[in-house]
Amino acid sequence: MNATMRRVVIGATAVSMALSIAACGKAGDKGSDSGSSSSGDKSIGLLLPDSVTARYEKFDKPYFDAKVKALCSDCKLEYANAAADPAKQAQQVSNMVTKGVKVIVISAQDSAAIKSSIKSAVDKGVKVVAYDRLAQGPVSAYVSFDNVKVGELQGQALLDALGAKATPKSKIVMINGDDADPNAAQFKQGAHKILDGKVDIAYEQSGLWKDTVAAQKMSAAITQLGAKNIAGVYAANDGMAGGIANTLKGAKISNIPLTGQDAELAAIQRIVAGTQSATVYKAYKPEAETAAQLAVNLLEGKDIKSLATQTLTSGSGDKVPSQLLTPVSVTKANIKDTVVKDGLFTVAQICTPEYAAACKAAGLQ
Repeated sequence: MNATMRRVVIGATAVSMALSIAACGKAGDKGSDSGSSSSGDKSIGLLLPDSVTARYEKFDKPYFDAKVKALCSDCKLEYANAAADPAKQAQQVSNMVTKGVKVIVISAQDSAAIKSSIKSAVDKGVKVVAYDRLAQGPVSAYVSFDNVKVGELQGQALLDALGAKATPKSKIVMINGDDADPNAAQFKQGAHKILDGKVDIAYEQSGLWKDTVAAQKMSAAITQLGAKNIAGVYAANDGMAGGIANTLKGAKISNIPLTGQDAELAAIQRIVAGTQSATVYKAYKPEAETAAQLAVNLLEGKDIKSLATQTLTSGSGDKVPSQLLTPVSVTKANIKDTVVKDGLFTVAQICTPEYAAACKAAGLQ
């Protein structure tokens, strides 16, 4: 090749390289919250299980995003919701790995089914944090609440609401969560620990965390046991409690205890109105912020021992550094001192015109 041809080829190659670099820079900028093409190396993903449970989109995600940005301003955030579909969530894990996400924080829709996806991600160098639900597989850390304690609080709230009616012959309907969620088994364990021997759990089924399914199960329980024979209902979360409350109303059953969990606004309003007796408040902000701190530390190669001070064993036998936060029981008596005090809801949000009289009677207004 003569000197002239060499100059042409070298020049063309240099232009091609420059265009390639520019194109890569633009692609990186387009997908980055920070506008920096280097943020591809500092990418954190959040995968949540469903959009039916109000807390995930309304509280967990915003708190998590804000904390990550406060700790790592040039981090890129990726997000997806499984819409209660385990197969969809497995694909979302794969998609995030393909995008170059370095740390994935996941609340598993099905803790066992997601195991292979987590292992595949970890094999590619991705760190995984289990959020709220202890996913199986080689996760680096786990943050949640003491879920057995949640069940104990629910069971005790039911007994407290029953008062003198809590006898070994009192028939209780128990609607548990989805068996695919390891938390559901722990809630159930805690509740049984409190209730067994003190009341008669005469009907027990899974409501799959769905209000419609829980309503159907409640209807079946009424048919089986008889409306007049049901002393109270254990519902594992507020979403299902809502469906159950509607069924009870339709069957003209009133003034019996009904538990819940998650401190959803609708549940707080039911507690004020007297159609639900209690819920369990799990402060979303410290949970989401701890998960964000764990994710950033793992991303930056920092130690997580001070953030995950316990060790739990997952369903796959993996030993997982964990942090369990403390849940709180909420009844009509302490709404002001819990969800209102923490800024989860304002009195105005709770006490809409429909609940104004009940709020006044409860001392909220």
